[in-house]
Amino acid sequence: MSTQRITLADAPKGITDGLFQSEHYLKDSGLDPKLSNLLCYRVSQINGCAYCLDMHFKEAIHTGETEQRLYSVSAWRECPYYSEKERAALAYAEAVTNVNLGPVTDSIFDPLTKFFSKGEIADLTLAIVQINTWNRLNIAFASMPGEYQVGQFAG
Repeated sequence: MSTQRITLADAPKGITDGLFQSEHYLKDSGLDPKLSNLLCYRVSQINGCAYCLDMHFKEAIHTGETEQRLYSVSAWRECPYYSEKERAALAYAEAVTNVNLGPVTDSIFDPLTKFFSKGEIADLTLAIVQINTWNRLNIAFASMPGEYQVGQFAG
């Protein structure tokens, strides 16, 4: 695809209003930005969203993430440099993203409760659902990767 089909500026304002409101909520929720970007990057890998991969790679590096961890996050189960908390969150993000493969089981959900409160799990779930929504919009609109600047949508 060489041209973007629809830009966010082309889309009716109402489409993005709620999404950006959720983004502001998540930013203020206390969810660790480094973990959030790691999860967004992993979900974007699963969904094949080049625009979101570009964005969350840059945002993750900005928050102190390493290139090594981003490059290998698709194989996080085999890598020693993800914490148990991150592993629980990554497993959950994959399960929520791949819900068509089956429900989010207790064996995936229960490890979260060692690291996150119910409210934090709800915020984590919103962040995962949110990036899935952005992925689908950007894929359908053929959003062009490569030009994203850190903090571009922080307003």
